[in-house]
Amino acid sequence: MTDAETTVGELSEGQVLRGILERLPVSSAPVGPGDDAAVLAVPDGRVVATTDTLVHGPDFRLAWSSAVDLGYKSAAVNLSDVAAMGARPIALLVALAMPDDTPLSFVHGLADGLARACAELAPGCAVEGGDLTVSDTLTIAVTALGSLDGRDPVLRSGARPGDAVHVIGDLGVAARGLDVLFSRFVDTAGAPIPVTPEARAALSREDAEALDRQLRPRPPIGAALAAADAGATAMMDVSDGLALDAERLADASGVTIAFDSDALGDDPVSTLAGGEDHGFLVTFPGGTVGLGRRVGTVAERGEVAITVDGRPWTGRTGWDPYRDWDAGRG
Repeated sequence: MTDAETTVGELSEGQVLRGILERLPVSSAPVGPGDDAAVLAVPDGRVVATTDTLVHGPDFRLAWSSAVDLGYKSAAVNLSDVAAMGARPIALLVALAMPDDTPLSFVHGLADGLARACAELAPGCAVEGGDLTVSDTLTIAVTALGSLDGRDPVLRSGARPGDAVHVIGDLGVAARGLDVLFSRFVDTAGAPIPVTPEARAALSREDAEALDRQLRPRPPIGAALAAADAGATAMMDVSDGLALDAERLADASGVTIAFDSDALGDDPVSTLAGGEDHGFLVTFPGGTVGLGRRVGTVAERGEVAITVDGRPWTGRTGWDPYRDWDAGRG
């Protein structure tokens, strides 16, 4: 039987695991995958840790995402959180909960996506362990670890009045990709339909790029580390929308983020509300030549957390799964 015909329910955990490990780069850790736990070398002595879970329904749809897409995205969203702290990603721990009728080829695709994301976004980072189990709902849980390499961590709480507000990376592109999915790849009842190669080819160049960014985000990890080295006072990954994440940073720092609409591009509303690009919101001390593009200024805390052109932002802020997910569309 081929991998496409074989399901995980027909194999032992060890057999499934071997197929995953064969697709991952050879570990450079003192003790890598295969033992009860990994042993990592962290020269700095401090470890930055984060975790994120992708669940079929609120976080992805199998009709839209390939196995490689999911592996890539599950790595990318965690790598960006580590980098937002000013840390270099060094390891991923991946737990998969899968229905027992999941094709073995799908699991191998996930592994390929994880390996590709590490190689492209954070060279030197690797999958160093994880867990496999059975569930009615496909769930991918990833823990990412990073080394500060002598840097101080860059926190959300470090912004000060007078700092410049910058954005590193594209914003609004992934949100456009999500719009493409919900407008072009659903049936009359609103259920997702497969994104075939033929359907992709029929998209405009802009829509195809946006779709790719939605399915495989590409956080600029190296630029985030450069921002930390350049003296960033606060930084965070923009995953749920610039307005919502800026509000979180403003609350943590006790300031107001004052955006300039002209600096936000041709469509400030989409830029503020759209999420999942996994760029970085960064503040730099006034007078510092920051990275990325300047989009505003940090002000003394006022009545609201964020303003646009001096007025309180009252538009949509971004994605909140507890508010925005319609379980009926899962």
